[in-house]
Amino acid sequence: MIIDLPRFIASQRPVWNELETMLARVERDPSGRLSFDDAKHFHLLYQKVSADLGRIATFAAEPELRRYLESLTARAYAEIHETRERGRRFNPLRWFTRDFPRAFRRQSGAFVLSVVITIVGVVFGGFAVALDEDAKEAVLPGQFSGHLGDPARRVAEEEKATKDRFRGSHASFASTLMANNISVSIRAVAFGMTWGIGTMMLLFYNGVILGLVAVDYILAGQLVFLLGWLLPHGVIEIPAVLIAGQGGLVLGKALIGRGDRAPLRSRLRAVAGDVMTLVGGVAVMLVWAGFVESFLSQHHQPVVPYWLKIAFGCVELAALVWFLSSGREKERA
Repeated sequence: MIIDLPRFIASQRPVWNELETMLARVERDPSGRLSFDDAKHFHLLYQKVSADLGRIATFAAEPELRRYLESLTARAYAEIHETRERGRRFNPLRWFTRDFPRAFRRQSGAFVLSVVITIVGVVFGGFAVALDEDAKEAVLPGQFSGHLGDPARRVAEEEKATKDRFRGSHASFASTLMANNISVSIRAVAFGMTWGIGTMMLLFYNGVILGLVAVDYILAGQLVFLLGWLLPHGVIEIPAVLIAGQGGLVLGKALIGRGDRAPLRSRLRAVAGDVMTLVGGVAVMLVWAGFVESFLSQHHQPVVPYWLKIAFGCVELAALVWFLSSGREKERA
């Protein structure tokens, strides 16, 4: 076969350069993934370069060109027929900023259900305390028994404690709430093993407590204090509980398997990665919420203006919404 070598090189050089560029990108980020279209294009380039190598294999006068094409073909072959597991190296930042939001969005239906159940509980708890003040003693668990007095009186005491915020009764109340939410988060996921029934009951009851406390303060005319107290840490802590419930509901759905004929083991394996990612994300969120609660939420007027705490909470909420909805770029194969 006779080849016009200069013309052949000029016409095929763009293909070789493109394959070399894609190889450099893939080799630079071993844990990355090509999109489906990019993977098809990569394979097409590999086929073209392999064909070009075969066409010039008999040209003994061009050993450098042959070695160059052999190198490109070998590197592309290795990437296409790779047998090692990619992405094994754990990157905490990549996991939290990419994998966690993606797992959250993949299971968004369970999150919506978690929110609805909690809202039903909030409405129930709010109406309970609005209709009967004694509902606080009947509904709130034992760890809240020391904080069932008049909200206005407790707020006045808190605002007087300007030297040491952690000696006020409200500070201990907030700490109790934080411990309760951490406990609820752990159990919300674990109770997914009850086909999700225990998770739903926990979400409802946690909503009842939240609604009861909120309405109790609102009826006492302490809405501004309530927002300044709860927003800084609550806009992270409460969604963390909801996401924990999301994980439990995902697990429960996999156990029930309605509409899915796959074996139980396969169903659990399919959701295990998302559930574990959600659990890890909740843990990080609760650490941040605890930090904010300790160093900001417990400081009230006149130490820290309520408007500043409310604004901080709103910024946190906006950032959380953006974070969980971020990374909507095309999934890599």
